[in-house]
Amino acid sequence: MKKYLSLIPFAALIALIATCVSVFGTEALEGATQVSLLIASAVCVLVGYLMGRVEWELLEREMTDKIASCMPSIIILLLIGAIGSTWMVSGIVPTMIYYGVQVLRPEWFLISSSIFCALVSLMVGSSWTTVATIGVALMGIGRAHGFDDGWVAGSIITGAYFGDKLSPLSDTTVLASSVSGTPLFTHIRYMMKTTIPTFLISLLIFTMAGLLMKVSGSGEVSFLHQLKESFMISPWLLLVPVVTGVMIARRWPAMVVLFLAAMMAAVVAVVWQPALLSQIAENSWYESIMKVIYGSTQLQTGAVDLDQLVHTNGMAGMMPTVWLIICAQVFGGVVTATGVLGDVMQIILHFVHGTASLVASTALTGIFCNIALSDQFLSIILTSSMFKDVYRERGYEPRLLSRTCEDGATVTSVLVPWNTCGLVQSTVLGVATLAYLPYCFFNFLSPVTSVIVAASGRVKGGDKANRHRVKGADIHRERVHLLP
Repeated sequence: MKKYLSLIPFAALIALIATCVSVFGTEALEGATQVSLLIASAVCVLVGYLMGRVEWELLEREMTDKIASCMPSIIILLLIGAIGSTWMVSGIVPTMIYYGVQVLRPEWFLISSSIFCALVSLMVGSSWTTVATIGVALMGIGRAHGFDDGWVAGSIITGAYFGDKLSPLSDTTVLASSVSGTPLFTHIRYMMKTTIPTFLISLLIFTMAGLLMKVSGSGEVSFLHQLKESFMISPWLLLVPVVTGVMIARRWPAMVVLFLAAMMAAVVAVVWQPALLSQIAENSWYESIMKVIYGSTQLQTGAVDLDQLVHTNGMAGMMPTVWLIICAQVFGGVVTATGVLGDVMQIILHFVHGTASLVASTALTGIFCNIALSDQFLSIILTSSMFKDVYRERGYEPRLLSRTCEDGATVTSVLVPWNTCGLVQSTVLGVATLAYLPYCFFNFLSPVTSVIVAASGRVKGGDKANRHRVKGADIHRERVHLLP
């Protein structure tokens, strides 16, 4: 009976966050979700007290250790905020948009928009930024060509989340690798085994759909003119993404790559976009650059689409996510120290009998967390925390866990109407979540691909001897110890 009492903190968290989303909508991440995590943590402490498991020193140590383990992720998140702003204001992203949009012909529009969004998202590391910038432009172009909104939004989201998932600049990619204990680039390389085949299948579908649909028209001319009028556009600006790609290929540390990429873009902004910088601070380019890096900037270009395009939040825009991670780690530390997480894992493990079922259980847990908790960051953190020691005890490498968390939690978040990702993307694109869901092929096929690859036997354990030891009829009767 005590084991089922451990479900109470999770039920409380689900109820609290569901209420937050219904009341605050897309603003739930501004603080309400974080407070909900702290309240749920208090509920967990109470449950632990009733079960006789509360040792305050242990609670404090667990919370402190878990927060400390995410400090590299927090630093990287702040640097990602700096890159998002500097690459936008410097004209790097607008230049990529300018040259990319010109290749989007009607019959190839769906596949081209998906590939283009994938490239932009891979470079900037944010599906949200990609959808809110080039995605908005592509929606207008797609409508001008006569495509159904669902198809256009599906192609945009497919590309944006593919690029986000494989980008070392992505907050979710960094988070998934960090909380599972996997080196960032090891995590990215391992994800390619499931991510690339799924994306290719999606592109094939978009190719066939584009060739079979009868559409015509052009909506890009005015948008390209607005870009040219508002920014200094030049192919030389693309050197920054190229150099960044070289640093990534040479496996430089993520923090170094992100910092240098932001600094290069800052220099480019001073040289190529002085008129835009003067809107931020009239008398000092130094002041302008600093504000771009750390704060919110709203430039006036004279075009509504471009005003939205160049609006950036810098490092400050990452603070709600940082706050969320800290509060989520507090909750994770409490459920670990009280043994609540271990009890829940014992319930789940009754349904796990091998590699495929373990991967399926992990992916389904991520999807369930997206539905129940309404946030992909929470889904990644909690799913990884719940399964981390199980993977280790059964001899599987951490990269299998990090990949499965991404396949289950990251990409499906946008398919849930009340999830923060679903709310944001549907609002930005002006398309209901359920309207674009059937066309987000990459997003709903990723968990399936992950399970198929696991079932194929192409998964290797990190400790073969340990994995062999735990195989057998009593595998799910072993006690799961969730230690830091």
